[in-house]
Amino acid sequence: MKYFELDKEEKKLLKDYEGGKLVSVSKEQLKKDKRKYQEYAKSTLNKTKNINIRLSEKDLQKVKSKAVEKGVPYQTLVSSVLHRYANGGNSF
Repeated sequence: MKYFELDKEEKKLLKDYEGGKLVSVSKEQLKKDKRKYQEYAKSTLNKTKNINIRLSEKDLQKVKSKAVEKGVPYQTLVSSVLHRYANGGNSF
Protein backbone atom coordinates (compact mmCIF):
# COMPACT_ATOMS: atom_id res chain seq x y z
CA MET A 1 0.00 0.00 0.00
CA LYS A 2 1.31 3.44 -0.93
CA TYR A 3 1.44 6.09 1.75
CA PHE A 4 1.35 9.77 0.96
CA GLU A 5 2.59 12.64 3.05
CA LEU A 6 -0.30 14.63 4.51
CA ASP A 7 -0.28 18.38 4.07
CA LYS A 8 -0.67 20.77 7.01
CA GLU A 9 -4.46 20.99 6.76
CA GLU A 10 -4.86 17.20 6.45
CA LYS A 11 -2.62 16.66 9.49
CA LYS A 12 -4.73 19.03 11.57
CA LEU A 13 -7.93 17.35 10.42
CA LEU A 14 -6.55 13.91 11.33
CA LYS A 15 -5.36 15.18 14.71
CA ASP A 16 -8.79 16.68 15.46
CA TYR A 17 -10.51 13.45 14.37
CA GLU A 18 -8.29 11.28 16.51
CA GLY A 19 -8.70 13.71 19.44
CA GLY A 20 -12.50 13.47 19.26
CA LYS A 21 -12.89 17.13 18.34
CA LEU A 22 -15.03 16.41 15.27
CA VAL A 23 -18.73 15.79 15.79
CA SER A 24 -21.38 14.19 13.61
CA VAL A 25 -24.13 16.36 12.20
CA SER A 26 -27.71 15.15 11.79
CA LYS A 27 -29.10 14.80 8.28
CA GLU A 28 -31.61 17.55 9.04
CA GLN A 29 -28.88 19.93 10.18
CA LEU A 30 -26.81 19.02 7.14
CA LYS A 31 -29.77 19.89 4.88
CA LYS A 32 -30.26 23.24 6.68
CA ASP A 33 -26.57 24.08 6.36
CA LYS A 34 -26.56 23.07 2.69
CA ARG A 35 -29.55 25.33 1.95
CA LYS A 36 -27.93 28.20 3.86
CA TYR A 37 -24.67 27.94 1.91
CA GLN A 38 -26.52 27.55 -1.38
CA GLU A 39 -28.29 30.85 -0.62
CA TYR A 40 -24.94 32.45 0.16
CA ALA A 41 -23.61 31.23 -3.19
CA LYS A 42 -26.68 32.51 -5.05
CA SER A 43 -26.45 35.95 -3.47
CA THR A 44 -22.75 36.11 -4.30
CA LEU A 45 -23.40 35.22 -7.93
CA ASN A 46 -26.31 37.64 -8.24
CA LYS A 47 -24.52 40.73 -6.96
CA THR A 48 -24.74 43.71 -9.25
CA LYS A 49 -21.78 45.76 -10.37
CA ASN A 50 -21.94 49.39 -11.44
CA ILE A 51 -20.38 50.15 -14.82
CA ASN A 52 -19.83 53.27 -16.90
CA ILE A 53 -20.55 53.21 -20.62
CA ARG A 54 -20.31 55.88 -23.28
CA LEU A 55 -23.36 56.42 -25.48
CA SER A 56 -24.27 59.13 -27.87
CA GLU A 57 -26.86 61.52 -26.43
CA LYS A 58 -29.21 60.51 -29.22
CA ASP A 59 -28.97 56.80 -28.33
CA LEU A 60 -29.42 57.53 -24.64
CA GLN A 61 -32.56 59.55 -25.34
CA LYS A 62 -33.95 56.69 -27.45
CA VAL A 63 -33.23 54.20 -24.66
CA LYS A 64 -34.88 56.47 -22.11
CA SER A 65 -37.94 56.87 -24.37
CA LYS A 66 -38.27 53.11 -24.80
CA ALA A 67 -37.94 52.66 -21.04
CA VAL A 68 -40.77 55.13 -20.46
CA GLU A 69 -42.92 53.23 -22.98
CA LYS A 70 -42.27 50.00 -21.05
CA GLY A 71 -42.73 51.68 -17.67
CA VAL A 72 -39.29 50.80 -16.31
CA PRO A 73 -36.22 52.83 -15.38
CA TYR A 74 -33.79 53.11 -18.28
CA GLN A 75 -31.02 51.45 -16.25
CA THR A 76 -33.28 48.42 -15.80
CA LEU A 77 -33.97 48.31 -19.53
CA VAL A 78 -30.26 48.47 -20.37
CA SER A 79 -29.48 45.80 -17.78
CA SER A 80 -32.20 43.54 -19.17
CA VAL A 81 -30.95 43.89 -22.75
CA LEU A 82 -27.36 43.16 -21.70
CA HIS A 83 -28.50 40.19 -19.62
CA ARG A 84 -30.38 38.67 -22.56
CA TYR A 85 -27.38 39.22 -24.83
CA ALA A 86 -24.97 37.72 -22.29
CA ASN A 87 -27.15 34.62 -22.10
CA GLY A 88 -27.40 34.10 -25.86
CA GLY A 89 -30.79 35.75 -26.34
CA ASN A 90 -29.70 38.20 -29.02
CA SER A 91 -26.84 37.99 -31.46
CA PHE A 92 -24.49 40.84 -32.24
